[in-house]
Amino acid sequence: MRCPACGHPESRVVDSRPSEDGSAIRRRRACLECGARFTTYERAEESPLIVIKSDGSSEVFDRQKLMRGILMACMKRPVTPEQVSSLIADIEAELRNDNVGEIASKALGDHVMARLAKLDEVAYVRFASVYKDFQNVEEFAAALEELH
Repeated sequence: MRCPACGHPESRVVDSRPSEDGSAIRRRRACLECGARFTTYERAEESPLIVIKSDGSSEVFDRQKLMRGILMACMKRPVTPEQVSSLIADIEAELRNDNVGEIASKALGDHVMARLAKLDEVAYVRFASVYKDFQNVEEFAAALEELH
């Protein structure tokens, strides 16, 4: 690991511990040349999760994009950002555990809706109204009926 201060290629590990969420190892290092200290993180390499959109194009799964959409649906509802983060982490973990390399955006939306229905019914309907692109009141009413 190159020192960010002087560029020397060698350093020694001073301290090593798991990161806060346990997904990486945090290492405190000291440069053998100048003595500067810096932090590095070691993570297992994961293959990217690809989302296939309805128009056939694909993009890399963007946790933040999904977070924004769910938070919009949960606005002014008794749902915490931690609950939303946990919901997304559960979905992502399930997909990675099932060795899913690609997922259709519709299937991803279905995963979100199934979990939102249990978390908050109003957030579920808000998310569904955007996700399912309701064209009339009957479609909206049908989504409400699905809750009961």
